Amino acid sequence: MVEANKTTETKPAEIDNTNVPASLTKNVYVESKDLTGGEEVRGYDFNKGIDYEALFATFRHTGFQATNLGLAIEEVNKMIKWRLSDEPVAEDEEEQYKDPEVRKKTRCTIYLGYTSNMASCGMREYIRYLCQHKMVDQIVTTCGGIEEDIMKCMAPCFIGDFALKGADLREQGLNRIGNLIVPNKNYSLLESWFLPLVQEMFKE
Repeated sequence: MVEANKTTETKPAEIDNTNVPASLTKNVYVESKDLTGGEEVRGYDFNKGIDYEALFATFRHTGFQATNLGLAIEEVNKMIKWRLSDEPVAEDEEEQYKDPEVRKKTRCTIYLGYTSNMASCGMREYIRYLCQHKMVDQIVTTCGGIEEDIMKCMAPCFIGDFALKGADLREQGLNRIGNLIVPNKNYSLLESWFLPLVQEMFKE
């Protein structure tokens, strides 16, 4: 038996091309380019216990969309760690930023951009956490992003299905955003709170 933490390595069998047409050999059995030194696809080994930092680091070489997530995590970590002192002093640098102590304390300005669907779904709680703990400096969003955020303060959305028919939902006073269900009541609550403010602004 093979132990759980070990894998067996087998040497690939040699291909006998003796009776294979030359055209087939040329097009199918093309000799592989040597990728030695490249990033190998490898996931996280949970036998080593749960180490979230190491787990996230493996996303980079997990493949498919996990690789893009891993690259994003690396970029965010660079943003968090960066200080102006990491860069050489430019010739035209402002006087205040020539001070080494000031440079050590000068960090990235972190912008967070999101669309309305991210406020409608469970990503809203992540965005709220980042803002609550001052982990972002500026937010760039849409009117829908603000609207959906306010609506979530008043009433919840529900999990549905991407295949639900709009006509059937409409008869039930429901709306679909992807696989989320938003009752008409949510929009009514938003309007009942917001319209008086608009009317007051109009009077002013």
